Amino acid sequence: MDPETVDLVGQSLGKLGAIAAVSLAAVGSALGTGAAGAAAIGAWKKCYAQNKAAPFKLLTFVGAPLSQTIYGIILMFSMSTKAAEGAPFHALVGGGVFAGLAIGFSAWLQGKAGAGASHALAETGQGFTNYLAALGVIETVAIFVMVFVMIVLG
Repeated sequence: MDPETVDLVGQSLGKLGAIAAVSLAAVGSALGTGAAGAAAIGAWKKCYAQNKAAPFKLLTFVGAPLSQTIYGIILMFSMSTKAAEGAPFHALVGGGVFAGLAIGFSAWLQGKAGAGASHALAETGQGFTNYLAALGVIETVAIFVMVFVMIVLG
């Protein structure tokens, strides 16, 4: 292959890493919001069955895992720029896959924790700030991964 073709292939593979970062993060967000959403719906149903007010705050727990997709998008833009600048595609593909998985797992597990928070808040009406703090700790993993991968990739 001529050098121009090799360069284009490398850029394309680098962009594939960027796509992996956002896609895997989004899969985690979908799993997380699905888990938290199903729990919130169940908690609301339980409230309605008991003639209690259904707390609208549960939507906070449902939406929390969406931010990991934003972190994947930020990483995707950063990695796409690096790919266009000719950064080694090996690092971009590996970084995109592993970062996307880590960010995605953070979102998924945040949603599972949000599901527990939904049940607890609907049952007791207390603890919203504590539950939100726990979700924030889980989200911190995704932020750390995004930042550190961006640092490593330069």
